[in-house]
Amino acid sequence: MIKSLVFLLEFLKGLWITAKHFWINIFFNFLKLIGFNIRDRGSVTIQYPEEKKEIARRHRSLHRILTREDGSPRCVACMLCMTVCPSECIYIEAEEDPNPEIQKRPSKFIIDLSRCCFCGFCVEACPEDALRMDTNIVELGEYNREKLIYDLNRLVRISK
Repeated sequence: MIKSLVFLLEFLKGLWITAKHFWINIFFNFLKLIGFNIRDRGSVTIQYPEEKKEIARRHRSLHRILTREDGSPRCVACMLCMTVCPSECIYIEAEEDPNPEIQKRPSKFIIDLSRCCFCGFCVEACPEDALRMDTNIVELGEYNREKLIYDLNRLVRISK
């Protein structure tokens, strides 16, 4: 009997908190709708296509590969980013570079963003500072999974 009474009391307490937040949000959103902006209380809903949330300075977004002065990718195909990636979404094939100062370059550099967890380990592991995640592009929704596979040309194009 006492357990059921305690359960009912906790249930009513949770119902009261939910109802209180609901009516507060309704009240302040109504005031905002008719033109009053008394205070910044209530729900924090953002009207997405028209309003965009400010991105934090340290936010990790879409990848890009930096280029040298001659336009070639700065990546030397050391495979460190591929090795350190926890989700194994990076695939690299290396080839010899015609420049004798640079030993290798990537012939294929593929990032599968549908598998990426945006941890930033690949950026930290890159000794040449060739890979960055500072594009501020966060809208990565696609209807087709193949569009989430970024190759070397697409990653270089993003940085320009």
